[in-house]
Amino acid sequence: MSDTAITELKGRRIWDSRGRPTVEVDITLADGSKGRGIAPAGASRGSREALDLRDGGERLAGFGVDKALRAIETEIAPALLGLDATDQAGIDAQMIALDGTPLKARLGGNALVAVSLAVLHAAAASARQPLWQYLAGEAPSVLPMPEIQIFGGGAHAGRRIDIQDLMIMPIGARSVAEALEMTAEIYLSAGRIMASRGLVSGVADEGGYWPSFATNEEALDTLVQAIEGAGYDPATEAAISLDIAASEFGSGGRYRLGLEQRELDSDGLCDLMVEWCSRYPIASIEDPLAEDDRDGLIRFTAAMGDKVQVIGDDYLVTNAAKVEQAAADNAVNAVLLKVNQAGTVSETRAALDAARQHGFGTIVSARSGETEDVTIAHLAVGWNAGQFKVGSFARSERMAKWNELLRIEEALGAKAQFAGTSGVRGLGQGA
Repeated sequence: MSDTAITELKGRRIWDSRGRPTVEVDITLADGSKGRGIAPAGASRGSREALDLRDGGERLAGFGVDKALRAIETEIAPALLGLDATDQAGIDAQMIALDGTPLKARLGGNALVAVSLAVLHAAAASARQPLWQYLAGEAPSVLPMPEIQIFGGGAHAGRRIDIQDLMIMPIGARSVAEALEMTAEIYLSAGRIMASRGLVSGVADEGGYWPSFATNEEALDTLVQAIEGAGYDPATEAAISLDIAASEFGSGGRYRLGLEQRELDSDGLCDLMVEWCSRYPIASIEDPLAEDDRDGLIRFTAAMGDKVQVIGDDYLVTNAAKVEQAAADNAVNAVLLKVNQAGTVSETRAALDAARQHGFGTIVSARSGETEDVTIAHLAVGWNAGQFKVGSFARSERMAKWNELLRIEEALGAKAQFAGTSGVRGLGQGA
C-alpha cells in the first residue's frame, strides 16, 4: 500500500450559514495525512447542476443529510479505501460511475463534493504543501480580482429586489490587501447611506445589506453613491458587477420584474441590461437572461460582450461540455466555477480548462449556503482563475475566505502577483 492510499473515510453532519445541515468528510491516508471537505449549498440553482441528496419529510424542513451520510458510509467509503489520493481524476471518476445518474442524484452531489474536496486536501497534506501551492505546481500563483457583494437581492434577500447581487470590483487595487481595504470603505459608505435613508431591512444570505429600494435603478444609483462616498471613482477604481440570476424570475422568454410589477420579453430584458450598462459603470453581468434563453444570451453578448464580462452560471453549471457549446454559440464570454455545482474537483477543473481554451474569463465562486471552509480561496489562486466571488464583506463564512487570500498573499511575499483586471473580459482579457 502506498503512503498516499486512503485508509479511512468518515462523513458527519455539520451546519451551514443558513442553519441547514450539510456534509463534512474527513479522509486519512496511510502516512497519517488528513484532509477535510465540506459541501456548500446554493439557493438559486441551475436546473442542470449536481443535486444534493436530502432526507425530505418534515424533520429539519426536509434538509436533513442522513441519506447522503449513509451513501458515504455504505457505498463511497468501501469503494475508495485503498485508492491513491493523488489520483484525483481517477477517484472522482469512480464516484461518478458509482452514482450512475446524470446529476449525481442517487448518492448526492453533496456527498460526492465533500469527498472529492477531502481527497484533494489529503493529497496536499501528504505533499506537505499548502493547497494553493499543491495545485499550482511550478506555475506562478496569481491572486484573483475579488467581486464582493454590497447589496443582496433575489433569492438571497426574499426577492426584495430583482437583481440577486450588486457587487463591486476594486479594479484600481494593486493587491488583495488594497482590494479588501477599498471594499471595507465602500461597505461602510453604503451602510451610512442606507441608515440615513431608512433603507436597511436586514442582512442578506451572503452578508450584504438587505435593502428596501423602490426600484432596481435605485439600488444601482445607491451603489454608485456608496463608491463615490468612499472616495473612489466608479469608472477607474471600483466598478460594478451584477448577478441578475434571471432564471429566478423568467422562463420561456418572459420575465416578471416583481419589484416594479412589469413583464418583459427577452428583447425587453436585453434592452434594459444594455441601458444599465450605458448609465452605470458596470464591468460584469452574470446570467443576464435565463438558462433556457440561449438566443437572448447570444443577442446580449453580441451587443455587449466587447464592453462587459458576460458570465454564465445557471446557463453553464460548471460543465465543460456546456462551456464548449457556449463558446461555439458566442453565448457568454466567462464562466462561474462552483465545485458543488459540478459535483467533483475534476469536473470543475475540466470546466476551467475548457473556458481557458476559448479565452473566457474564469471566476471561482462560493454559494449562498457556506461554511468556514476556505478551499475555494486556494482553488482560485492555485488554478490562477483570475477572479473570485465569495459574497459580502461581512459574516464569518465569507470573511474566512477573504482573510485566507490575505494569508496566501503574505505567504507568497515578493512573488505575489495580483491579477487586477487582466482576467476580466472587457477590462483586461479580450478588451
